[in-house]
Amino acid sequence: MTRTKRPQADSSELFPIRTVANLTGVNAVTLRAWERRHGLIKPVRTPSGHRLYGHEHIEQIHHILGLLRKGLPISQVARALPALPQRSRAGETDHWSVLRERLMAGTARFDEPELEHTYAAALALHPVEEVTDRLLLPVLRELGRRWQTGEGTVAEEHFFSVYVRDKLGARFHHRTRHDRGPRILAACLPDEQHEIGLLVFALAAHEHGLRIVLLAARTPLEELPGVTQRTHSAAVVLSATLPPPKHVLGEQLTDLVSRAGVPVFVGGVGSVREHDAIVAAGAEVVGTDIPAGVERIRSTLVSV
Repeated sequence: MTRTKRPQADSSELFPIRTVANLTGVNAVTLRAWERRHGLIKPVRTPSGHRLYGHEHIEQIHHILGLLRKGLPISQVARALPALPQRSRAGETDHWSVLRERLMAGTARFDEPELEHTYAAALALHPVEEVTDRLLLPVLRELGRRWQTGEGTVAEEHFFSVYVRDKLGARFHHRTRHDRGPRILAACLPDEQHEIGLLVFALAAHEHGLRIVLLAARTPLEELPGVTQRTHSAAVVLSATLPPPKHVLGEQLTDLVSRAGVPVFVGGVGSVREHDAIVAAGAEVVGTDIPAGVERIRSTLVSV
C-alpha cells in the first residue's frame, strides 16, 4: 500500500501570544511579565512590535510550569533553566544517544531481536515512562524526519512504528483498571493514521486517574456522540498529528461539539497548526505537551 508523503514540519512556525496563552494556560499578561521582569521566554518581534512564539518557546513555557509546580520561585527559574540541559548533557545524553543509535541501526536491518535487546537494556536501568519519552519516541521522530528528507525509507518508519505501537498497546492492555474517576473517550481524527501519540496520552491519562475508552485511528466523528452517551464519558479527546482537512474542522468537529454534550479537546502537532479553526468549532486545543494536556483536561473536568 502506498503512503502519501507527509508535509514537513516547519521549525520556524510562529504563533501569536493569544494562541500560546490558550495552549499553555499561561495568560498573556503573565507571559509578558516573565519576559520583562525575569528575562524568560523571549519571543520573536514583528516590525510592528507584536510577539510571536515558536514550538521551542511553548516547550520552554511548559518546562517553567513544571519547575513552578515543584515549588521553585519564579525569580529562580532563569537560573534553573540553563542548568537542566547542562546536567543531562554531562552524562545521561551520551547514554541515551547510544541506545537510540542501537535502535536506529536495528531498524535499518529490520532486526527485531536487536530492538528487543536494546529496549530490555533500557528498562533494566530506567522506568518505562522515561524509556518511552527518551528512547522510543525520539527514535520514531528521527525515522519520520529521515524518510521525509530521503535519508531513510517508509519501510523503516513502518517497521519501528509497529514495534512501538505493540509496546504501548501491551502497556495499555495490562494496566490496572480504575473503578472511579472521569471516563474519557479518546480517538484519532478521521484521516489520522498515527495512533502512537494517542496511546501515549491514554497511558498518561490513566496514571492521573482518568478512565479511558480508546477508539484509536481513523474514527468517524459522527459516531462519537452516541459512543459518548453509551459510555457515560465526561469528555472527548481527539489526536491530530497532521493538520486535519478543512471540512473535518469546519463541519464535522463543529457538529461533534454541538451533539456530544461534553467538552471536546484536540491535541497533537496538527492541533497547534490549526488552533484557530479548532477553537472556532467550539473545541479546546491542548497542544503537544501530553502531561500538561492531561492535567488541563483533568482540571477542567474537576471544575465542571
